[in-house]
Amino acid sequence: MVSNLTNCSKEEWDARVDLAAAYRLTDHFGMTDLLYNHITCRVPGTDDQFLINEFGLGYNEVTASNLVKIHLNGDVLEDGDHRINYAGYVIHSAVHGARHDVECVMHTHTTYGMVVSTLEEGLIPLQQDTYQFYNRVAYHDFEGQALNTDERESIVNDLGDKNAMILKNHGLLTTGRSVAEAWVAMFELEKACKIQILAQSAGQIIHHPPVEIMEKAGAARNFRHESIEWPWLLRLLDAKDPSYKT
Repeated sequence: MVSNLTNCSKEEWDARVDLAAAYRLTDHFGMTDLLYNHITCRVPGTDDQFLINEFGLGYNEVTASNLVKIHLNGDVLEDGDHRINYAGYVIHSAVHGARHDVECVMHTHTTYGMVVSTLEEGLIPLQQDTYQFYNRVAYHDFEGQALNTDERESIVNDLGDKNAMILKNHGLLTTGRSVAEAWVAMFELEKACKIQILAQSAGQIIHHPPVEIMEKAGAARNFRHESIEWPWLLRLLDAKDPSYKT
């Protein structure tokens, strides 16, 4: 598919297609909160620009061409009138501005993620697939709805060099060196939260393997670069509705 945007490089268009796919996949797997939350991607070749969804569109409506390019200072860099969610700008500009190793940032209000965000103990990895988060999750205390740019400093400080964060009493956040990496990390983080809540709800004693085993399992699985799942996920979308590429 050829870009229909003015002055859009092939690299930017490819990034737009991947990001639009991430929105569609989030909708497909039921991880949306109506029109809210965001997945953003750095514009290739820049340190101060990223792509975000148009506020008012459902995730099932996001396409490569209707993503909005914005500057870290909040200026919209597209022709015409566009709306972005300011809370999304605050959170995502914080990470994109500070973490130049990060290409994609994903923030969700998934059900089990929100439940775990309310627990004082936070996330407790309990199963093989979830040990990738063992000692690898950051926490950010709730400061109210993210509408104050002053919060960006504490978001960055709390995230540090980690690639997953639980926003207390709020939701989840993941980052990646690609859209694929950030999206799969979020899918896995939400699954980890779900496993924890279901296990705790069973009312039985939970078995924990030795710490060194959990650490070993986590190191072996931790956040894969260019996830092997991504090509299949794109084929899944193509079979369902390839309009995300337009």
